[in-house]
Amino acid sequence: MNDSTRTVLLVLGVLLAALSVAKLVPAIVDLNSDAQSAHAFLGSAAVTGFVGVTLILMMRGGGRNLTARGAILVTGGSWAVLSVAAAVPLKLAVGDMSWTDALFEATSGMTTTGATVMTNLQDQPAGVLIWRSILQWIGGIGIIVTAMAIWPMLGIGGMQLFRLENSDKSDKALPRAGQIAAAVGIIYLVLTFICFLAYIATDMTPFDAAAHAMTTVATGGFSTHDGSIGAFTDGGSDIVALVFMILSALPFVLYLRAVQGRPDRLWVDPQVRGFLAVAGAAIAVLTVWILVHEPPASGQLPAWRLASVNAISIMTGTGYATADFSLWGGGAVGIFFCLMFIGGCAGSTTCSVKIFRYQIAAGAIGRHIERQARPHVVRPVRYGGKALDPDAVRSVMSFFFIFFATWVVAAALLSLIGLDPVTAISGAATSIANVGPGLGPIIGPAGTFKPLPDAAKWVMIVTMLIGRLEVFTMLVLLTPGFWRR
Repeated sequence: MNDSTRTVLLVLGVLLAALSVAKLVPAIVDLNSDAQSAHAFLGSAAVTGFVGVTLILMMRGGGRNLTARGAILVTGGSWAVLSVAAAVPLKLAVGDMSWTDALFEATSGMTTTGATVMTNLQDQPAGVLIWRSILQWIGGIGIIVTAMAIWPMLGIGGMQLFRLENSDKSDKALPRAGQIAAAVGIIYLVLTFICFLAYIATDMTPFDAAAHAMTTVATGGFSTHDGSIGAFTDGGSDIVALVFMILSALPFVLYLRAVQGRPDRLWVDPQVRGFLAVAGAAIAVLTVWILVHEPPASGQLPAWRLASVNAISIMTGTGYATADFSLWGGGAVGIFFCLMFIGGCAGSTTCSVKIFRYQIAAGAIGRHIERQARPHVVRPVRYGGKALDPDAVRSVMSFFFIFFATWVVAAALLSLIGLDPVTAISGAATSIANVGPGLGPIIGPAGTFKPLPDAAKWVMIVTMLIGRLEVFTMLVLLTPGFWRR
């Protein structure tokens, strides 16, 4: 066994051991209120911990080399393995949950998608609800670290543009990428705690505040109530969610640089400007739409508040809802559908395509059009004031093709399984973009994914993993050539 394989198994062991410790939290929460749930989490923690510690002991020592092949394996493998391990206590704690539903819920949590098969959330064991939030919180910090440490090394989808360890010293936040990851983790924890305090100030209970703080900063969207964040609007919790969804959509490494005395990086970064511009435009259009059409499903909240919270929620892939926006009319539904494919900034907890890729694609298309008119002009595509390597541009354009091709294939499979066109198309979109709610009466903001056939749920489980891991990571793992020597 080579050093890279040993490192992959060691990392998986460490992650499983950490997950087993996390399972003790819901076990303690349910210890005096729901014996079945508490025993499910305790038993699952023991098994997961045993497997994790065994891998650590077997793979300790030796080198710590990680090849590109090993990086792909540890990234894709960790999300898949942790999703399976996280599903076990859900199946055991919730009596009427099938194994397919348990894996769907766990995968949705780990990938911060937020699509759920659970109903009557307010009647579920408290440990189960906090476990769902913990899964999303783990997935959120996991994706930030992966985006900084793994994908830039592999050059997946243009992420090589954010390779911190190869930047010059003047552009480094800290001397080593590992230190940067640790510092960003602390910022993530602090931001979650501040969000928790803000929810407390809106008269949420400490339990609801803790659960929602984790899923807000992770832009995951799991809630403790069937009404999502809309059940807590009286105290203004939706405004807190709005603020922290926006903060979580920005590159976390920029917060580190702001702490180090460079707050200007937050507003000069092209991603941040692009994200705020698109978000502002979407909010403005939706606000006008609500004022003009006065849809019956808009509730009693002001138009700007409804438009802001729901637009940012879908754009960032959080999936909170304060109203059933699928009933707002065709124009509004079309805007929400497009927002699913936007996403936030690279290095944030958000999902989907992400702003920087649209900016680079627009620059590449502009240069191509210019060359048609002036064939002898050689002008590189620029981003953030720097000329881009052609390989980075090709990576971005390849990502677009594979991302949307995967969406089309997933939608076709869901249609063949028997889903209606709206459910199939929006279901594929929300799973590949890790958004949460789809469109229509079944999986829309007021529905759940529980009524879907098991085959459709399995398609979405795979699609959620593909979307969360920037498409290429999982697709490479699914090719036979990857497993050949």
